[in-house]
Amino acid sequence: MLSNYLHKTTKAAPIAVFRILFGILMCASMIRFWSKGWIEQLYIAPKFHFSYYGFEFVKPLGNWTYLLFAICALSALTVALGYKYRISIIVFFLSFTYIELIDKTTYLNHYYFVSILSFLLIFLPAHVYYSIDALKNKKLQVTSIPQWCIDALKLVLAIVYIYAGLSKINSDWLLHAQPLKIWLRTRSDFPVLGSILHYSWVHYFFSWFGMLYDVFIVFFLLKKSTRLYAYFFVVAFHVLTRMLFPIGMFPYIMIACTLVFFDVVLHEKIIALLRKGIQKFGIKKHGIYTSNNSYEYSLKGLKLVQGILILFFAIQLLLPWRYLSYPGELFWTEEGYRFSWRVMLVEKVGIATFTIVDSDTGREFEIRNNDFLTTVQIKQMSTQPDFILEYAHKLRDHYIKEGIITPQVYVKCYVTLNGRLSKAFIDPTINLANEKESFAHKKWILPFDGTIKGI
Repeated sequence: MLSNYLHKTTKAAPIAVFRILFGILMCASMIRFWSKGWIEQLYIAPKFHFSYYGFEFVKPLGNWTYLLFAICALSALTVALGYKYRISIIVFFLSFTYIELIDKTTYLNHYYFVSILSFLLIFLPAHVYYSIDALKNKKLQVTSIPQWCIDALKLVLAIVYIYAGLSKINSDWLLHAQPLKIWLRTRSDFPVLGSILHYSWVHYFFSWFGMLYDVFIVFFLLKKSTRLYAYFFVVAFHVLTRMLFPIGMFPYIMIACTLVFFDVVLHEKIIALLRKGIQKFGIKKHGIYTSNNSYEYSLKGLKLVQGILILFFAIQLLLPWRYLSYPGELFWTEEGYRFSWRVMLVEKVGIATFTIVDSDTGREFEIRNNDFLTTVQIKQMSTQPDFILEYAHKLRDHYIKEGIITPQVYVKCYVTLNGRLSKAFIDPTINLANEKESFAHKKWILPFDGTIKGI
């Protein structure tokens, strides 16, 4: 049965459309980021950048960051065109992921989504149909590809949606409508709906609908009889969330990517429209072929690709559950929170006051955080333990250079979670200068005073 599935083929148009839309959106995203001045604001101006554990070697590039964004945008465009596709998608994956790793202050689920999706596309034949590569290379002039190539894209989307939905099955989200209750009350200026966004029933409706949408939308997209209705909800849901919340390009990416669930007829119509569009510019040649050839991996190449994809999906399926190995409340400690498709579940606000103590003289003084960090970095640092520890080490190293031989670093930190009263977050008696970063539980995080039940 597995052998039959692995030899099953499908038309190549859906993966071509996927490649084109993904490349165009990524190119537009890079240009948008540049035009809004965020390269300077987030990657060049800060004096200090927060690193991901294990990726400390990824360093900011100063003004060369503009070149990195240019390379990323250009490679995204050539991915869309299907020009030097394999090189282009590898360059895009590496450049985009490098940008993402420069400072974890900018972490968003959809950045991670783009990274893993571009990694997956490295191993798929997205360039064999309606591409410059297919136009120039007769060996790529095929009309069919293995079915599992399309299914791999669907599986990534299924993981994103279903895990996002499962993570919403918790008491804060479903029983208290938090944190949507906090956020929606601030949107009284929203057109049409603004006048009702302060009502509790609206908060609960959005919370429950959001959970049900994420858990079940993929199943409705997979079924032909409900696919069109499901896609209507995809568009409506993501357009509404884009209007209500500042979540960038993610809604457009999901609207474009979920087209892969549709039959080949729709994708061929999309390509036909693209052909008409470019023919207006006098370009008559195109990378579409009518032969019945199917793309085939070499035997060694197929085994290698399938092995990589099995490992890839095993990681994607298991990684979100790593939080179970940590004690304490996940939303409080955030140990195992990132890279698990937990979207918009937490509203945390904190204040962290750091004190430096000179071990030799006993002299102590408080730190003004804005002397070292930007406003955005301070907000992120004040509620996340790994940020707090890394910042403490930054202060230790800074004051060693200033002449304090053995500085001690302490912090008094108070955090409010999803509308609760502010509580002490970090043990103020622990010298963070001596604590080491690792994947182990941070015992200096004070216990959460409350209960959040759920997955």
